[in-house]
Amino acid sequence: QVQLVESGGGLVQAGGSLRLSCAASGRTFSTYVMGWFRQAPGKEREFVAAILWSGSTTLYADSVKGRFTISGDNAKNTVYLQMNSLKPEDTAVYYCAASPWAPMSRLKNQYRDWGQGTQVTVSS
Repeated sequence: QVQLVESGGGLVQAGGSLRLSCAASGRTFSTYVMGWFRQAPGKEREFVAAILWSGSTTLYADSVKGRFTISGDNAKNTVYLQMNSLKPEDTAVYYCAASPWAPMSRLKNQYRDWGQGTQVTVSS
C-alpha cells in the first residue's frame, strides 16, 4: 500500500493560482501512475490529471488543459498540481491517487490508493 497526504488547498479568487502537493510513503516503488481527481458537492469524483511516476508523460482532463500542470519529484516522493486561472467551477475536494497498473488511466477504479483530500474553493 501507498500512503498519500495532500496539502495546499484553500480559498482563492477567480483567476488566482494554487499549488497542491501530494506526499507519498510506503510501497512507492510499486507505483506506476500518480493522479489527481476532484469531487464537487453532489457530483461524481472526476479525473483531473495524471503522470507516469517514472517519467514525464502526462494526461489531463479537457476542462483543465492549459490551466493546470502536474509534475513529480521522485527524490521527494511528491506530486504537485499547479492550478492557474482558477474558476469557480474548479471548486471541489481534490484527491491524490496512486496506481500500480499500466496503462495510465482517467478511470478512478484504476487507482488503488487514495489520500484524504484537500478542499479548494474558488470565489467569483
